[in-house]
Amino acid sequence: MWWVTDTDDANGAVTDDAGAAETDAAGAERRPTVVVPVEPSPTLRATVAHVVEAAVDGEFSVVHFVEIASWRDGDPGSGDRTAEARRVLERVVAWAEADLDDADGDTGDGVTVVSTLIGADEYLFGPDDYVDVIAEYAEDQGADTVVLDPEYTPVGNTALLQPLEFALSNTPLAVRTAPVGRPTRRERLRSEATGVRFAAMFGLSLAFYFVLGDPLYWFDWVTGVATAVIVSITLSQISFDADPGVPRTPQRLVRGAIYVPVLLYEIVVANLVVARVILDPRLPIDPTLNRVRVIVGSGLPLMTLANSITLTPGTLTVRARDSNLYVHSLVPWAREGLFDGSLERWTRFVYYGRSAARLPTPREREDYAVLQGPDATEELPIAAADGGATPGDETGAPPDEAAATADGDETNAGDEGVTDE
Repeated sequence: MWWVTDTDDANGAVTDDAGAAETDAAGAERRPTVVVPVEPSPTLRATVAHVVEAAVDGEFSVVHFVEIASWRDGDPGSGDRTAEARRVLERVVAWAEADLDDADGDTGDGVTVVSTLIGADEYLFGPDDYVDVIAEYAEDQGADTVVLDPEYTPVGNTALLQPLEFALSNTPLAVRTAPVGRPTRRERLRSEATGVRFAAMFGLSLAFYFVLGDPLYWFDWVTGVATAVIVSITLSQISFDADPGVPRTPQRLVRGAIYVPVLLYEIVVANLVVARVILDPRLPIDPTLNRVRVIVGSGLPLMTLANSITLTPGTLTVRARDSNLYVHSLVPWAREGLFDGSLERWTRFVYYGRSAARLPTPREREDYAVLQGPDATEELPIAAADGGATPGDETGAPPDEAAATADGDETNAGDEGVTDE
């Protein structure tokens, strides 16, 4: 007999039925519980079959299939991405059910299958963030093993399996990669030079080349096409995190064309303000570092906002971490404009439309802070900004947690605190 449990709790809470299935009627000792992070991949089906086979053979009693959100709840488009993740989990559960049906007569022990979406309450960047989410979920569910799909790529085009597996090895969890065959890969350059992304990058590159050159001159056509081909082969897979589609991409291009003069206007106004402050010694210059938590999603939208802020005189984006932008401002006017969130709203308009542009600004959400000077509202996160440890602890734990670690026994000396947000 086996059970399938599908929980809608984003934090990964398992229903009572799943917990009850972890022991048999005779009160026998519970076998280990396993967590399997999933994403659509060429080897996902084989990984599910391997884990189910291991469970049927008595290695595991509960199998948790989890998808880790690379977005945050409340972001524009997060509803669609959550729905797609649910569909992936439903497909994985269906595969597991089929495999359990085929093997049910070979085992008398119960196997519980759980599926859930986790990590949607914060942005995740890099292996350490994913490890924190997996480890926390595994601890909550009493899991002691993690099985990884060999083609697991939770952040799109960037493969994290090797560093993710290495980072997980620093936790109490037992970690292994499913021993399934990987598909034969095509040559990297050829795969980047084909498809919708290549065509889109080629068209954009050629159009930009003609803006700078002369579309009526034959030599510009020859050099423009050659340049566009080189750029497309090199950058088509890097510049786009999804295939351009209709009507989404044309709509974004039209809204982007509307945004360009708005950005130019902001640049001109900021130039005039900064120039006046520099020329008039009576006006204040108050350089500060500020933190702004933005709601624009990740990838290209976040890059657009960060660069728009940098192009506007008086502000400079120095770091993007999680959903926070760390921005240096030269004058109070620039800082206040940053908190008012005009550029953030325009970025949401470009990528998600008018409804997203109406979302509250950082000031309205109170998602901002001044990190320097007499008006500082938060302590300057020196370690968080450079990726190192905080002043309180070499492991990155806050000062109060560092003190607690120092007072603890030696067995906890290697534990790493979760300090991301």
